[in-house]
Amino acid sequence: MLFDRIEDQGLAHYSYAVGCPGAGQVAIVDPRRDIDVYLAYAAAQGVRISHVFETHIHADFASGARELAARTGATLWASAYDAGEVFEVMHPHRDIHHGDTWQIGAVRLEAVHTPGHTPEHISYLVYDTARSTDVPMLFLTGDFLFVGSLGRPDLLGEEAKRGLANQLFDSVRHRLAGLPDGLEVHPAHGAGSMCGAGMSGRPTSTLGFERIANPYLAPDLTREDFVARILGSVPPFPPYYRRMKRVNSDGAPLLDGLPGIRGLDVAAVKAHVDAGHAVVDLRDQLSFGAGHIPGSFGIGAGNSFSTWASWVVPYDTPIVVVAPDAGAVPQAVRALVRVGLDGVVGHLAGGIDAWIAAGHPVAHIPQLTPVELAARLGDGSGMRVLDVRNESEWRDGHVPTAINIMAGELADRLEELRDGGRPLAVVCRSGHRSTVAASVLERAGIRDVYNVTGGLNAWRHAGLPIDVG
Repeated sequence: MLFDRIEDQGLAHYSYAVGCPGAGQVAIVDPRRDIDVYLAYAAAQGVRISHVFETHIHADFASGARELAARTGATLWASAYDAGEVFEVMHPHRDIHHGDTWQIGAVRLEAVHTPGHTPEHISYLVYDTARSTDVPMLFLTGDFLFVGSLGRPDLLGEEAKRGLANQLFDSVRHRLAGLPDGLEVHPAHGAGSMCGAGMSGRPTSTLGFERIANPYLAPDLTREDFVARILGSVPPFPPYYRRMKRVNSDGAPLLDGLPGIRGLDVAAVKAHVDAGHAVVDLRDQLSFGAGHIPGSFGIGAGNSFSTWASWVVPYDTPIVVVAPDAGAVPQAVRALVRVGLDGVVGHLAGGIDAWIAAGHPVAHIPQLTPVELAARLGDGSGMRVLDVRNESEWRDGHVPTAINIMAGELADRLEELRDGGRPLAVVCRSGHRSTVAASVLERAGIRDVYNVTGGLNAWRHAGLPIDVG
């Protein structure tokens, strides 16, 4: 049997290749948007991609299933249980029903309807029939069962979440019953994803261990307690999830390669800026603060780039990338298209130096060290502190007098921060999220914004006071 996990660290997303070398075929489950990784994998293994499977209509990333099927001629399979739901798969596919099976050489896949995260959710049991025809080896659980957690049931809104939580309880009680403890659990996400709370950093587990250690699988947990626990633990809801559900329902547009890899001269970039288009700056917090194109989003390149771009960058406008060097551009474009930000038109050739050399205006976000911030808080200047971490981080400790608005929610709460021009210092854990947040505030016209260098980590290291709770 051929089986491999393909990881996108930025979105903590796992897709899977499962097949049979003897049959020369492989299936891909839950592919990401930039599909060349699967084409290269199949070529390296000497097999063809014959099937593409979806577990559900995804909310956190743009699916590559439609494009992968179109490029390879594979059959695309998706759940039949979306019929009449808020979101239905509208692009061409074959329907999956509970109990359906597929034989790929010595490998058999069996569909298991596991609603709760979404109404249509399908998981897949995988049998290596060369070893056992009756006992499954793997369980590809999508966003139903995670290592240490379950999928959030609130994606369809307040009115639907309690019903979905009850469906999730039934899936746990009935669909897992009778499956062996030794069954390997392979979910679609790991720690860092917002598709569930409390996920383990381990990418895989066994069903037996999950029965022991997963708090939602406790056998004595009543339906009422289960529903209260799962609804009480959901992470913040990224607004882009609603749009991504619609993108994947309709079918993400075919890319036929990565957009926007070409360099743009300063004049072309200036035209985009003047038209109000989005500029995404990949440089680190100090470089961005020292000088950037006014109105840019400061989202430093790294594992969390996709996540923060999806939170703050508008989807309905062209995007120009500013990078420390041209070599950073392709990976950034991949990260953008994985969350449906397809409008990349190119990157600034020569980087910010070319912009400055042309004499165009440059904006700055001053940096404050924790010691400087502490001094400003006591000098009568009216300095405010905005902590942009999530609520649990905030409760664990924060700068005294700070207010807390999670960075991804800033666009909806800007009016709370327009306070007569009083200076505002933005802080997170290390300085990355605060740079994103400061750029959002600057773009919205809020002035006298500072970034706290090193974030709360540096504040603690300096021995400055912390409030807890």
